[in-house]
Amino acid sequence: MTEKILIADDHGVVRLGLSLMIKKLRPSAIVEETDNYRGLLDIIDKKQFDIIILDIKMPNGNFQETVDILKIKYPKVKVLVFSAQDEQLYAIRYLKMGADGFLHKLATEEQIKIALEKMFDKGSYISNEVKDTMVFNTLNKHVPSQNPIEVLSNREISIAEKLIKGLSLKDISNDLNIHIASVSTYKTRLFKKLNIQTIPELIEIFRLYDISLS
Repeated sequence: MTEKILIADDHGVVRLGLSLMIKKLRPSAIVEETDNYRGLLDIIDKKQFDIIILDIKMPNGNFQETVDILKIKYPKVKVLVFSAQDEQLYAIRYLKMGADGFLHKLATEEQIKIALEKMFDKGSYISNEVKDTMVFNTLNKHVPSQNPIEVLSNREISIAEKLIKGLSLKDISNDLNIHIASVSTYKTRLFKKLNIQTIPELIEIFRLYDISLS
């Protein structure tokens, strides 16, 4: 199957340089470009992509809203953040916001090659330095070994699964035949139990603990 990559960056020289590099590393890949968030969503509505290489700051939208839409409407598409921001300070933050990987704009050709391989093979990529930071943070927070999904009731799990699939509160209300206010209460409760604030974080927890959706 032909690999399809969308580069979203508002700097033409960055798009050109990265496109040429990708063509060199993966000659058979189809690479397209856009320079703003609205353009990204317009293109993804019409065409299928495997990976979106995404800059953080672009016109006509914002990162969190765009990633939320992508994760809900196109869950198979992987998002690789491509940013000049400090990797140690921002990589984990963007992963928590729903990105599947982080690559610094000063990355070498070899690092870009590895990042693309990991994104296509595993669906995620972070550098070894960021992995070390994540391990350090986890050890120092004394995170309990209990699977956090186990604290949810059956109803909360059911609603979590439907949220992950992109259903609205109204859709869930109709589907489960319960009042929409009750759905909202369950959502608030399960978010509090899991200590999360967004749908991408919910998706990541279910993915991390390998929870299969019915």
